[in-house]
Amino acid sequence: MWVTTLLIIYIVGALSIIISLLIHGIRPSKTLAWLLAIFTIPVGGILLYLMLGRNRRKRKLTKRRSSSLQLGKLAKKNWSAHSSSKYRKIMQLIANNCHFPPTAQNKVSLLKDGKTTFDAIFTALESATMFIHLQYYIYEEGELANRLLELFRRKIAAGVRIRLIYDGIGSYSLSRAYIRQLKEMGVQVYPFLPFRFGRFLTGLNYRNHRKIIVVDGKIGFTGGINISDKYLKGDEELGMWHDMHLRMEGPCVAYLDYVFATDWFMVSEVQLEESLKPVTVATQSNPSIVQVVYSGPDDVFANIEQLYFSMISRANRYIYITNPYIIPSQEILKALQVAALGGVDVRLMISMKSDSQLVRWSVQSYFEPLLKAGVRIFLFPTGFLHSKIMVSDDDIASVGTANIDVRSFEHNYEVNALVYEQEFAQKLKADFINDCRICSELRYEEHLERSWWSRLMEGVARVFTPLL
Repeated sequence: MWVTTLLIIYIVGALSIIISLLIHGIRPSKTLAWLLAIFTIPVGGILLYLMLGRNRRKRKLTKRRSSSLQLGKLAKKNWSAHSSSKYRKIMQLIANNCHFPPTAQNKVSLLKDGKTTFDAIFTALESATMFIHLQYYIYEEGELANRLLELFRRKIAAGVRIRLIYDGIGSYSLSRAYIRQLKEMGVQVYPFLPFRFGRFLTGLNYRNHRKIIVVDGKIGFTGGINISDKYLKGDEELGMWHDMHLRMEGPCVAYLDYVFATDWFMVSEVQLEESLKPVTVATQSNPSIVQVVYSGPDDVFANIEQLYFSMISRANRYIYITNPYIIPSQEILKALQVAALGGVDVRLMISMKSDSQLVRWSVQSYFEPLLKAGVRIFLFPTGFLHSKIMVSDDDIASVGTANIDVRSFEHNYEVNALVYEQEFAQKLKADFINDCRICSELRYEEHLERSWWSRLMEGVARVFTPLL
């Protein structure tokens, strides 16, 4: 009798998932793959779908949308000031998706690698008088974490409110003892979707990959760098980690802080009213126009994927991309190919080393169609290149947390800063070209000579790209 009951439950569950897939499935190919998994892998197919396949754009985790609209209305006047910009379409795209307009009178500083970045971060943290907001995918114990612990202790004694979010999987190694120290000294700290049995099926595949610091609503940081000593000392396998970060002042910081506030509401159910009030501290002498763009599995559209697609598609002279995980969607792949075939100088810089062999094979599986279209690929030889940068035509650049893969586009919570400024874009371009000089450029003919084993591994890895 119990076998019959279990079989009925299984059939009802499978039918429910199949109906949901048919109604809410985004891509026919992805829907078909999950249907085949459910039909061919008893029980396992359903469990895999529950962990990795559900469409979070139909099952929202937060009530971000209505609050985002509220903040967007507060800065409508900033958006109208840039209505004649040649980047109006990209500005409008982000404004429609995120309800974040472009803001003027910002000061943006480019921070390369760990030492420069953490020197700037600690200087800003020392200046805090009201609050410090921190959010990281990876928060690892070590010298940096201990320095933060001591700084937090002093700042809380001075009356500064400190809030910290760490990702439950990315920061899984963070000890209970360290977290207890944070709480005992008065830091408000929460994990984002922690690894718990009750939430294993609902939250495992949805990670918060953002890196955000906001000090008093006046100074903000974002980019690719996590709280980890490997950015200062490197690690045994990969060597020094190389990355890029941004320090920002001006109205754009309010939008970065609002991204933090939405995540804070998700983990604590507390609304941070102070994060809805833009603070303007930059002056007219700081000309940078900045637009913050966020993306997550509960958004209506893949916001950052659409941003990347737009930047690639509108490039006239060049588009230079630095990213460790270039596993493009079909849309991004076609955009890169069309740009290169149309005469745009398309260059990709990727780390020669990788922190995952499976990811490395997956990235390499796209080299042949890219090289064949005329895309130039440069392999960075020293350490591990972790930057997420896109710069085009000497006047627009994106720096942030999002990789060029399905995970960043559909499963992770990400945030980027889009800077519309010639001087800033030219600095990134010069840095890119300088790094190209130490890279090995991969040639199409050379790549075709790779072994059959490499081709096989690339083909196998490519099957798993939606999960990476």
